[in-house]
Amino acid sequence: MDWDERAARAIERFHGGEARGLDQRQLTQLANAAWAAGLCLLMAGRREQAAEWLRRAADRYRESWDAGAPPDAWGRPIAAIKALLLAGEDATGAARWALDAGGADAASPVGRYAATLALLVLGRDPEARVVAETLTGRDDFPRDVAEALLMIAGLDRVEYAIALEDVLESFERRSEFLEDVRVADTVLVLQLLAAPRYLAVELPQSELLPPAGV
Repeated sequence: MDWDERAARAIERFHGGEARGLDQRQLTQLANAAWAAGLCLLMAGRREQAAEWLRRAADRYRESWDAGAPPDAWGRPIAAIKALLLAGEDATGAARWALDAGGADAASPVGRYAATLALLVLGRDPEARVVAETLTGRDDFPRDVAEALLMIAGLDRVEYAIALEDVLESFERRSEFLEDVRVADTVLVLQLLAAPRYLAVELPQSELLPPAGV
């Protein structure tokens, strides 16, 4: 796959959308295009340029929320947290956004997923474990992701490694990706959360992951 070409198309979509008057849905479309550009550049090994577009995606996701997004639009703080982590940026602001919006007490498991990511970003692991436990064993949330989050919060490296492998395998079975960008972004984000806790593991080679060293 020509990742540079895919990135260029995503950047073109982003700039094409900037000229319009933007409501919350159009801002989300811009954010998605920036997210796609960032992931494609990451896959192409162009880390600094990837970080620039991922930061831009996080900004647009927040703008879309402030522009009147529905209160259950949890995908936006989740995407902002992920984008900032992948960019190597401080994600604490986006984490506080997810918690201030009520993610920890959300009826939706996606809201509690946002809260779990946020609590891990903030280093509040015992709280993250409590929320992550509410995601396990459900039919409406990926069990492998819930298990990986629970193991990060509980500092269990062996079980985390098993869960992470399951997450990657689930991505490899997928047919649908945001903006059709086939990247196992959740695997990368989990590793970034695991690393400061000395839990990160060596990943197998996969066409859904960036080149080694990126």
